[in-house]
This record gives sequence, structure tokens and C-alpha cells, in this order.
Amino acid sequence: MMLEAKDLHKIYKHAANPLAVLKGIDLKIHEGDVWAIVGPSGAGKSTLLHILGGLDKPTSGQVTLDGEDLYALNDGRRAKIRNTKIGFIFQFYHLLPEFTALENVMVPGLVKGDSQNDEALRAKALDLLDQVGLVQRAMHKPNQLSGGEQQRVAIARALINQPKIIFCDEPTGNLDSESGQAIVKLLMELNAKNKQTFVIVTHNDAIAKIAKRTIRMRDGRLVE
Repeated sequence: MMLEAKDLHKIYKHAANPLAVLKGIDLKIHEGDVWAIVGPSGAGKSTLLHILGGLDKPTSGQVTLDGEDLYALNDGRRAKIRNTKIGFIFQFYHLLPEFTALENVMVPGLVKGDSQNDEALRAKALDLLDQVGLVQRAMHKPNQLSGGEQQRVAIARALINQPKIIFCDEPTGNLDSESGQAIVKLLMELNAKNKQTFVIVTHNDAIAKIAKRTIRMRDGRLVE
């Protein structure tokens, strides 16, 4: 698996003052990599992450995943790739409040079309909750879980379709120091075990220190 970006630009065309958020980004990310993207607020980190993950179109440039140009595809094909090859973990957990932890983890599998075998999907979700140390809380709803526990559910949900690459946008940003350190440790363990690629936007020095590669952004450019 390889993700490659070539000459990415993103311009928000407001009526009076167009805002250039990305200014010619080039990078290559390989299978099993752990990348940390760091830099000040407003540097373009989250915009870059969203474009790499197929969530937001660049103004110009190219993103290829396993040889497929994401933005040459129609919306349906790109959505299918997001659901099967890509996982997302955000600062805000985005759990469905009426669903249990187990049901939240199962949702992407149901969207993918795995509902034909609910028991197999349920077993996979329980195994992932076990991997993130939360199987004993499987039947609890989000309002019954701590912030760190909710983020563990979100991580399990991101892994349910066995994506090749997981994009994380400030995954420890809403957590206290101890919970944040536990999440960092968990992400590294999952990378080592599953050989999945992680690209992490972060202000957390602990992530930047243990990532296999750290890149810095400033004013829409890489400044390694």
C-alpha cells in the first residue's frame, strides 16, 4: 500500500480574499508507516489530512491510494474506498448516543454491507473492543463512558473494516494526560500488531517523538 500526494493546493475562494490553505504539498506514505503531522494552528494540518483521506477535494493536485487517483473517481467509488481502505479517528468521538459501544463499532461494517452476517460482524466488533481494552463495556452507551473510553470505542470503530490506513485528527486532544498517553500507546501497539499505517495530526509531543516520521507544517507548506 502506498499513499502519494503530488502538488496539493487548497484555496478557499471567499468573495473578497481567497485563502490559500495548502501550497504545493508532496509526500509518499508507505505501508506500516506512522506519521505525525505537527505545526501551529492554521498551518493546514487538518485540511491536508481530510484531503489525503478523501473527505475534501483539493483545488489542484493529485492523491493516489494503491494507484487509484482518489479525485478522478466519482463520489460513489471514492466513498467506497473510504469505507473499505481508510479509517478515521477524530478529536471528537462522533459516537451515536443511542447506540451501545458494540453497536457503534459495528456501524461501518453495516454501511459496508456486512449485515448479511450479523453474528460475524458482532464477533469482530467484540474482538476489537477486546483489543482496545474495553470489551467489558461493550453494552454501555457513550454517556456511560469516560472520554478515554469513548475514544477507544472510536478507535475500534475505525478498525472494523480492516482499513489499510488510519487518519487521526488530534486523537488525544480532548483527553487528560494519562488517558492521552494510554491512547498513544494503544495506537502504536495496533500499528505493530496489524501493520496498518497511521497518519496523525497532533500537538502531542509524545506522538511526535515515537512516530516513525514527523513532518512540520507552516503556512500551508511542509517545513521539515
